[in-house]
Amino acid sequence: MPALTTTSDGFLLYGEPFRIISGALHYFRVHPGLWSDRLRKARLMGLNTVETYIPWNHHQPDSEGPLVLDGFLDLPRFLQLARDEGLHVLLRPGPFICAEWDGGGLPDWLTSDPDIRLRSSDPRFTRAVDRYLDLLLPALRPHLAAAGGPVIAVQVENEYGAYGDDSAYLKHLADAFRSRGVEELLFTCDQADPEHLAAGSLPGVLTASTFGSRVERNLGRLREHRREGPLFCAEFWIGWFDHWGGPHHVRDAADAAADLDRLLSAGASVNIYMFHGGTNFGFTNGANHKHAYEPTVTSYDYDAPLTECGDPGPKYHAFREVIARHAAVPDEPVPAPGPKLPTTDVELDGRAPLLSLADALATPVRTDDPVTMGELGQRTGYALYRTLLPASGDGLLHFAGGVGDRAQVFVDGAPAGVLERERHDETLPVRVHRPGATLEVLVENMGGVNYGPRIGAPKGLLGPVSFNGTVLRGWDCHALPLDDLDAVPFTPGDGAAVTVPAFHRGTFEVDTPADTFLALPGWTKGQAWVNGFHLGRYWNRGPQHTLYVPAPVLRPGTNELILLELHGTTANRAQLTGTPDLGPENTW
Repeated sequence: MPALTTTSDGFLLYGEPFRIISGALHYFRVHPGLWSDRLRKARLMGLNTVETYIPWNHHQPDSEGPLVLDGFLDLPRFLQLARDEGLHVLLRPGPFICAEWDGGGLPDWLTSDPDIRLRSSDPRFTRAVDRYLDLLLPALRPHLAAAGGPVIAVQVENEYGAYGDDSAYLKHLADAFRSRGVEELLFTCDQADPEHLAAGSLPGVLTASTFGSRVERNLGRLREHRREGPLFCAEFWIGWFDHWGGPHHVRDAADAAADLDRLLSAGASVNIYMFHGGTNFGFTNGANHKHAYEPTVTSYDYDAPLTECGDPGPKYHAFREVIARHAAVPDEPVPAPGPKLPTTDVELDGRAPLLSLADALATPVRTDDPVTMGELGQRTGYALYRTLLPASGDGLLHFAGGVGDRAQVFVDGAPAGVLERERHDETLPVRVHRPGATLEVLVENMGGVNYGPRIGAPKGLLGPVSFNGTVLRGWDCHALPLDDLDAVPFTPGDGAAVTVPAFHRGTFEVDTPADTFLALPGWTKGQAWVNGFHLGRYWNRGPQHTLYVPAPVLRPGTNELILLELHGTTANRAQLTGTPDLGPENTW
């Protein structure tokens, strides 16, 4: 018998009545050096359980390669730390997770095949899932409750009822978990919509729901769907994520706490989404694409009880008070905000132009027409495309199929304009001063769509390029993943304004490492690294205007900051500050 079982109206854990009071905490969005801190703070808020997705695309980046289970992806260590803290765990391995994560967690080597029907019983898809589970589950079995571990339940897929109705696919997944030794409780989760619940549930598997308000109505819909069994809100939305160019979403703490109290007063179990959001470090952010492409920002603060840097926020205190009305809360002090680095100015006096470095950073691939990033074998980052323009004069560049996702165009090294997927751009007027001028197109992958039918949409240049109707042939295509900057040859800057994409380097001193936030006034758009650790994307479009720098990234003594600025700048300084700036707030 599994450790966690259901009764007609609740849960039993090892035969004793149990209510899940959980919070979402994604190990892959938190520096591993801070996992223990975040788990401790989860317990101190009154949680007895934490929940996490598992991002398939990062654990298995290559279809035939080994499973990655170290660093940020050391899931066994995270599970052991949860057990050491006395917390249970809900695992949500997908295979699709959404999570505002690049590609929704589906690996690009799979989604790039247009013939595979994703999230279905298509045998090409289920074979890939089975191979993944064959690698993953042996590493997880020692951490399942049946083996004395913390994992008490495992989710089957993720909000599937909003996507499809292939019950054979859901059954295949449930059987795949069972046949590989998962004895623990299985559950599905869907939005509290009758059609979604019907399409996304499975006989013999607990049905849970997702919502952020209207508690009585949504619990009622869940009860109408399943007349007996525990009421479980598997995602209680207490904040939201942000897109570039939009507001910073927040939710009033008292309003969210009142709905949490309604949930617990109804006898329901809950998983707070998110307890601690963390950060989309590097190139990990996803994107939405309904009417337009909307990439997610670097911060995943989510207006959660525990802020992006791990400090208790207003919801932490409000939720702890609510939980204390319904369950025992540890008789220990509420955690104080963590120390912050003193305000520090960083002079960036090293320079290295990007476009002229392309051949040194990556061997170009010669093609007749430009190829996508996927065809270059590139998952994230940038691609540079280079060819010659046959004629001079004013004219129109046409990019058949558009760009994925944002392209900067240069003629003989001079900026000529920008095209963006979100605006559906396909044309750009340019002036060419001489026949044989060099055309360069730097394309940025802004994040893979994480929800809906556009998962796996290609990146880079998406078709032939023409100038005044003449198709341009003979392209040098450079993959620029930027995962190793050791080859960048920095030289001292002369103080002049930089007008082209370039790397900028500076150093700063630290006495005692502590959390800090990187502020970039005067800079436009690009990427930031501290001591080789990729913090992620910055953009003055906002709403986010600072990047979180975790204390474990820093070291006593000299530290290095590198920026890739895409649009040029007159600034030569950045600042480390103790205060985040996530932008103007929009309360919902």
